[in-house]
Amino acid sequence: MKEEFIIENGACHITKKACNRNSRHMLPVVDWMSDIPKTRQEPDLVEVQFKNTRKGYYHNSPQLPLEKGSVVIVEANPGYDMGEVTLTGKLVEVQMQKAHINLERYEIRNILRIATAEDDQCAVEAHAKEQETMIKARQLAKSLGLEMKIGDVEYQGDGTKAIFYYIADGRVDFRQLIKVYAETFRVRIEMKQIGARQEAGRIGGTGPCGRELCCSTWMTQFNSVGTNAARLQNIALNPQKLAGQCAKLKCCLNYETPIYEEAVKKLPARHQHLETKDAVYYYFSADALKEEVTYSTDSHHPANLQTISVKRAREIIDMNRRGEKPLSLGGKQSSVETVTVDYQNVVGQDDLTRFDKKKRESNNHHNHSNSSRNRNRNNRNRP
Repeated sequence: MKEEFIIENGACHITKKACNRNSRHMLPVVDWMSDIPKTRQEPDLVEVQFKNTRKGYYHNSPQLPLEKGSVVIVEANPGYDMGEVTLTGKLVEVQMQKAHINLERYEIRNILRIATAEDDQCAVEAHAKEQETMIKARQLAKSLGLEMKIGDVEYQGDGTKAIFYYIADGRVDFRQLIKVYAETFRVRIEMKQIGARQEAGRIGGTGPCGRELCCSTWMTQFNSVGTNAARLQNIALNPQKLAGQCAKLKCCLNYETPIYEEAVKKLPARHQHLETKDAVYYYFSADALKEEVTYSTDSHHPANLQTISVKRAREIIDMNRRGEKPLSLGGKQSSVETVTVDYQNVVGQDDLTRFDKKKRESNNHHNHSNSSRNRNRNNRNRP
């Protein structure tokens, strides 16, 4: 059967078995092995996703004909739960390895059956209570003076258990809170802490790039982001510009990091200085993608900045090792760009005296107008 590409609402549905961009779940997985028949049958492990980013791995013991998008009933503690199949076949084991799940210690439950209309109705009734429960749960947590925020509530498919997702900066003693919740909502209570990135992905929004947040659309997992990615790309360490909607470093800082890592390997070492017959030049900055390096005659401050290509820099380094010194940084095969720096713009703003200049110009114009007016008045008063 020939698979079709369907364009709908600006999203691309590759196949139902492989990828669905408009999936209501977060952290979708692209099953790039879905077209290989053997990989969809072995092993019998299946990835099932529930609300938000909660996923579980189950055995397909009844040997049901499952595929991506199938709604199934799985074992839970207690009772049962209902979720959607998001991955089958060999890639399930790969996903478990990426999630650092030990098969020997992880308790793998079984899939019971494909969800029926009665199961779906029971789950709808249970999920209908989530919004009201979350509002009440926030009020109870606030009354106990706990430094935490209830971000979301998820009821189990059979309605016998509720998971409370909370956000907190530190450790929270919620033993008393669990007792209050159990007495109020009459269900089994489970508390699960989530991070700021998961909360931003759950709420969604628009980033500074004008597009929908990556964490709420196409990202398959949350990766750690460090300031080293910004330093590598010569991005100013401005927290207001580097932070995303979650107040953490933007995930997109990692996108181009591998390219810069490869480009930086071609640059000469920072401690390597260049010697010419007229001066000694020290490393100042570099543009890894353009393969250009800027050198200064002062080791601590920008002075007589000159930009040359990486190839020319390596030529001079080889000459210095042989005890030779060129006349200047430039050569026949390389052009030298001299950069003049009036002041060091380290915070991305204009000259601090820019308003004073306009004010002095305005005062000079005002004084010139007054002097001209006085001369005309004196000329009229003369006999």
